[in-house]
Order: sequence, then C-alpha cells, then structure tokens
Amino acid sequence: MATSSNPSPAAARAAFAGWRASLTSWWDDDPHLASLLRHHVPDAGTQAGAVDALRAFAAECAGPLDRMIVETNRDEHLPQLRRWDGHGNRIEEVVFHPDYHAIGRAVYRTGVMSRYATPGRELETLGLTYVLAQGGEGGHCCPLACTAGMIKILQAAGTAPEWLERLYDPDYDTHFHASQFLTEVQGGSDVGANALVAREADGGWTVTGEKWFCSVIDAHLFLVTARPEGADGRATPGTAGLATFVVPRRLPAPDGGVGTLNHFEIRRLKYKLGTRSMASAEVDFRGAVAVPVGDFRRAVEIVLNTSRVYNAISASGLLQRAWREADGYARARTAFGSPILAFPSIARTVARLKVEAYAARSVSFLLAATIPATGAAPDPAWRMLVNLNKIWTAQTCPAGMRDAIEVLGGNGAIEDFSVLPRLLRDSLVLEAWEGGHGVLCAQILRDARKLQLHEPMFAWLEALGGATPQLAEARARWARLLALPEASAAAHVRDLVEELRPIAQAAALAAEARTPGSDPLLPVVIEHLLVTTRRGWDPLDDLALSERIAALVAPVGAHARP
Repeated sequence: MATSSNPSPAAARAAFAGWRASLTSWWDDDPHLASLLRHHVPDAGTQAGAVDALRAFAAECAGPLDRMIVETNRDEHLPQLRRWDGHGNRIEEVVFHPDYHAIGRAVYRTGVMSRYATPGRELETLGLTYVLAQGGEGGHCCPLACTAGMIKILQAAGTAPEWLERLYDPDYDTHFHASQFLTEVQGGSDVGANALVAREADGGWTVTGEKWFCSVIDAHLFLVTARPEGADGRATPGTAGLATFVVPRRLPAPDGGVGTLNHFEIRRLKYKLGTRSMASAEVDFRGAVAVPVGDFRRAVEIVLNTSRVYNAISASGLLQRAWREADGYARARTAFGSPILAFPSIARTVARLKVEAYAARSVSFLLAATIPATGAAPDPAWRMLVNLNKIWTAQTCPAGMRDAIEVLGGNGAIEDFSVLPRLLRDSLVLEAWEGGHGVLCAQILRDARKLQLHEPMFAWLEALGGATPQLAEARARWARLLALPEASAAAHVRDLVEELRPIAQAAALAAEARTPGSDPLLPVVIEHLLVTTRRGWDPLDDLALSERIAALVAPVGAHARP
C-alpha cells in the first residue's frame, strides 16, 4: 500500500494532471501585468478596454492556442516548401499545418495589428504579444514584429495606403503580413557589405541578387535593403549607397485576382534551432519589382527599434512561462513526503525565476509605453535603453529556461511533458535576432562616446527610481569606462552593461510601485533583485534571504490583487 512518503504512480500522474488542469489563463497568475497597465495606461476607459482584451486573449492562449502551438512545432508538422503547382508553374508556396492558420485567426481577430491605425495604442498590441509569447514564438510573434515595423515605415513615408489597410486588417484570411530581408551571406551585421542590386528603368525599380536570412518568407510584403545603380551602372559602396524598398510577393492582376509571383525564388527553408513553426529561408530576387520607401537610415532604425522592443516583450513572456512551469510543477511534484517547493534550493530557484520575470517586464513595458511617435526620432534616453534592454532580456531568458528545466529534473528534458525544451530553443534564437550582444554593445559604446546618450538615460533612471547609491555608482563607473582608450572601453563595455541591468530594472519597478493600487509584491522583488546582484553580495550574511524567498514563492492569491 502506498504511503505519503511513497505515493503510487497513479497518484503522481493525477497530481500532474491536476496541475495542468489548473492552468486556465495567463492572466490570473500574473498580477504584475495588471499593475503595469494601471501604471502605464492612466486613462480609466482605455485601461479597462486593455484589461478586457488581455484577459480574454490570455484565456485563449492558455487553452486551445497553447495546444495548437505544441502541435505545429512537432517535426512532422513544420512548414514545407511547395515550389510548383500541378501545371508546372512556380508558386514558391509555404505550406503550414492547419493549426498554424487557426492560431493566426485567433491572434489577428484581437485587433493586434489594427490598433496601429490609431496612434498611442502600441502598448495594447505589445501586451497581447506578451501573452501570446508565453507559448513560445509559436510561428506568429516574429510576423507580428515584422508587420509592425512595416506599418510604421509606410506610415512614416506616407505611401501605399492600400497596403496599410491590408496590414491593419484583423481578418487573418484577408490581411497582409510583412517581413524584413536585411541580411546577406557576406554581410551579416555589416550591412554596408550588402550587395543586392536595385535598378531603375521605365519609371520603376527592380532588385536582383540574394538575401541570406529571410524570416516570415510567406509574407505578402518584403522590406529589403538594396544598392541602387546609377545611370553609369555603378553603385555607391558602404551604407551610404544603400536604399530601402518594399517588394510585394505578388504583382497585381489586371482583373483584381491574386496576381503573379514577383520574380523571386526560394532556395530552401532554414532548418533552425528554434522558432521552427515560423518559416525562414534563403531567397534569390531575379528582377523583382520594388517600391522605394523612406530614407534608408530612418527605415532601418524604425525596423530595429520596433523589433528590439518586440524581442524583449517576447523574452519577458517566455520568462513568465518558465516561472509558471517551475512553480506549478514544484507544487505538484512530491519527494520524501513533501512538495519539492518546500526544499530551500528549489524555492530559491523558483523565487529567482519570478524576480527575473518581473524585472524583464519592468523595462520592456516602460519602453513599450514610451515608443516614439511614427516618423519621430527616438528620444536619446529611449534609444540607449532599448538596446540595453534587448541584451538584458535576451541574456536572462535562456538562463530562466535552464533554471525551470532544472526544477523539473528529468521531466524537463521531455518534449511532450513540458514546453520548456522548445522555449529554451526559442530563447536562444531571441539572443541572436535583432543584433547579437557584441553588436549591440559596440553600438551602445559608440552612442555613449560620441553622443553621450548615457547621460539622458541615467537622468531618466534617476527620475524613475530616485538618486540611489547603486545608480550613482553605476554612473561613476560608466564615466570611468568612457575615459579609457577606445580599445580598452570596447573590451569592458559588456561588463558594465550587465552591471547596469538590475539597477535599471529596479528603477522601473520603483516607479510602478508608487502608482496607487500597484502589485504589493513589488517592494520584495526590488529588494531581492538589488541585494542578490550587488557586487560582493554574500548570501551567508543576507539574514533576510529566507524571508524574501518565502514571500516570493507564496501562492499568487496570498498577495492582494491590484
């Protein structure tokens, strides 16, 4: 007969089933999300509408969408390339599992992209993206980021209103989504090495050449960087010689039908580590019709800033799901007669996951709430912080996945037991996308040395969290860094970027905590974040450590709801 210290296999399976059955919404266990809306959306009516939309979508994401995302990521259900139709016509069609389209219909009918038609609603869109990302990239988070970037570029350029209407369309079966093809095999982050050729003839433009990493290859509109040839057939080298174009997937048909393929060929779909239900490819353009759109530098800035915010919001969603998986499992799983959450080492890991999820959301939602208006240059402090935050969230996200997998033990490695193996792979892709850490650190250092953008950023952080000793020390260390010779500063900048993370996150959390009705756990989160990341912290001398951990792993219902 089974005893409490030796439960039966049936009892263990029942406990797991009960844990899964309890996960009915990504809203109910996330009081910080409600607190963030209260802080960043002060208008009561707008706030109520955002809450209602998020609550409804969070229930859908926790139920049918989560199950469908799992299904579309199975090896046998990944996207497939169909190059020809039955009559031998080239079609370059990407074929998805039916669940992929069912997810898309649910996502787009929330109005996630149509909100961009009204200025000032981007935070609502990013809140929906955050909830969706708790299932992983799922095949649709990257397309949302790319489509948002295209919308902003067309809005800023004031062109192609017919494309904008299709991009806003909440009907998945009739809407347009977009992608950005910037990378070439010889260039990578060195965009100035790009060689795709743009030629002007008969009052229009065409592009010829290859692009190496083309995510969302099924998109209706491609934003590409290309090098225009002059009348003499020569092109200007470097980034000065680049321009941006929109290449439609299909050319319009005279009768208003679907039109013909726009002179491009897909070499192959990429066989990726993660984000596998979203199709990436290599592409050859063979005189594809292209439409010039906006200034090159401004267009690329819009794309990168938009994608980096989306990347950070998605990483925040993955971290929240990692905490949820670890916390729920640790309550359901028993060992030696007790839930494993009762073991201090497990509790400490779960507490760390919770704090990292709070911290990632804090700056990510702050940036989402202060995104520059379409066409406007970003505020210097925002420009600095968006690049820093992309590094911070991309670094902590894979670490969070590993922590959660550790809590699940051997079960954490099983693909159909938990989403964590897939989320780990997706998190590693998030690190690589929108600029690797080295590239972003070089840009951050350049912005600080040449433009002193760190100064308005530190002023912003002080306005958020107050003139704390930690912030003052960080500011002084950045001054020391910038006084070094350029090569030495480049060797050390990443260290200071990592040191600044908890200080900036604590400042954003402190601003939230001052909002009436904010999440009551915020002071504990701030203290734990700052204490445990302080240089020279000795846990043996941290007498309040156990008390903070107990507060952090208490059931969500134990804290008053904002």
